[in-house]
Amino acid sequence: MTTTATRSASDAPATRRSRREAARRQSGRVRATGRALADRTRRVWGPLASGVRWVSPLGWAILALGVLCWYVGVRFGWVELLVVAAACGVLVLACLALTIGRVHVDIHSEVDPRRVTVGDPATGRIVVRNLARTPLLPLLVELPVGVTAARFVMPPMRAGAEHEELFVVPTHRRGVIAVGPARTVRGDPLGVLRRTVEFSQVQELFVHPRTSHLESLGAGLLRDLEGTVTEDHSMSDLAFHALREYQPGDDRRYIHWRSSAKAGRLLVRQFLDTRRSHVTVLVDTDPRSYTGGEDILDEWTRQQHGHTDPLIPAHSAPEIPDLETAISVGASIVLRVMRDEQDTTIVCGSHDISRSTPQLTLDVLARVEPAPTDLTALALRAVDLAGDTSILFVVTGPHRPFVELQRAGAQFGPEVRNVIVVVDPGATAGIKRGGGLTILTVTNLADLRRVMAAGVGA
Repeated sequence: MTTTATRSASDAPATRRSRREAARRQSGRVRATGRALADRTRRVWGPLASGVRWVSPLGWAILALGVLCWYVGVRFGWVELLVVAAACGVLVLACLALTIGRVHVDIHSEVDPRRVTVGDPATGRIVVRNLARTPLLPLLVELPVGVTAARFVMPPMRAGAEHEELFVVPTHRRGVIAVGPARTVRGDPLGVLRRTVEFSQVQELFVHPRTSHLESLGAGLLRDLEGTVTEDHSMSDLAFHALREYQPGDDRRYIHWRSSAKAGRLLVRQFLDTRRSHVTVLVDTDPRSYTGGEDILDEWTRQQHGHTDPLIPAHSAPEIPDLETAISVGASIVLRVMRDEQDTTIVCGSHDISRSTPQLTLDVLARVEPAPTDLTALALRAVDLAGDTSILFVVTGPHRPFVELQRAGAQFGPEVRNVIVVVDPGATAGIKRGGGLTILTVTNLADLRRVMAAGVGA
């Protein structure tokens, strides 16, 4: 008996697992059957579902009032309530008559230019053409532009006519602004029903961060056949410069014997340094690293709960001034390195790009949004992208712990030069060195050129 009881107890978990698996299989079959049935009956319920989406909250309220008044009026014989129910029904039918029907138009929208810097003007245009053989009544066209929407009331247009409207795209902050899709709106003046039809595609307007023009960051660290020739003289390199008289201590391997025989004295070759740098830039996108960043992010999170407009997308991530300055600092360094024709990699939050062009790099930086960041994980990603890094820049705020900055720099080799750029409006711009790091403090983007020239430039 004991053996039987023990076997029953040991079999109980297996039995429960088999029952759960059977229940999961059964639920999976039910869901698959439901999806198949919905696909087969889409022609029946599809138009009905589309029609239901036309009804606005006000429309649902009017329908609910009409049904309630009809039920109470019939049950208790209240003629007044039946009149209210009939009025609600007539109102909905009249609004439906104004909403149904097709609009034969072609809508084209475009933005020019597609890439701008913060604050630069950007304009767009939308062209509506009547494709019908009959005149077109006034038509409302909506065009989402970022977190706002432009609304245009098109005048009556004869067959084949077209109408153009211009609009301005706000570029006061960095980001990627989605323009479109344009949609026509048909409905009633009361807003009971609203029918929209989308036409044009979505276009993206890239608003690049502001940048500062920097002096050359130096020749680099690594001698290389494809390196950049500098003005620094060297006794051992690849770019021959001139001959000079032999001095005690010079390497005899570089004595040019033929010229020495003609001149009657020993002459040695002199070279110019050829160096190559791979500059890697890490930008800290954690709001907690910057002054006031966490408070701004909390306020933005609370605002999301009040977002109700179905036309306009949810608000984009908040603008944290110091973080925007940090992104501008990183972009300025990368552009300077590219002008020096050296390799560069930038890792900014969840985005990264290596050995690319200035335009594509700025496009990537335009997409960056504030997010919690593990600086060590950021550095490890950079190591995978740029294992030959010679100079590392970490752009962060004043609240990032110093030990985390050291740990991020330690992910690279000991020969890599680590430079920390701290964006702190409350501090004094300057240079400090300690713990194997060069720390540059800037209060704004205008300080960057002077501080970089003093702390990094060759």
